[in-house]
Amino acid sequence: MSKLLEYLNTLDKDADALTSHRSDPGAAMTNFGLTVEEQGAVLSGDKSAVAGLLGISADEVPAIDITEGAY
Repeated sequence: MSKLLEYLNTLDKDADALTSHRSDPGAAMTNFGLTVEEQGAVLSGDKSAVAGLLGISADEVPAIDITEGAY
């Protein structure tokens, strides 16, 4: 599994990780091991950019909303 996919799955399943991400996304993603390019894609919320990094169609990526209150 790619680090990016692992990170997105972690945010979906781990409330503490999501809180950490919301508090300081750059630090959370860096600490998890995401590249600058991966971090930029996540922060942009651009499904096509994330899908491209994952090697899948943008249709397969759910909406990326990591803002406060999104979950």
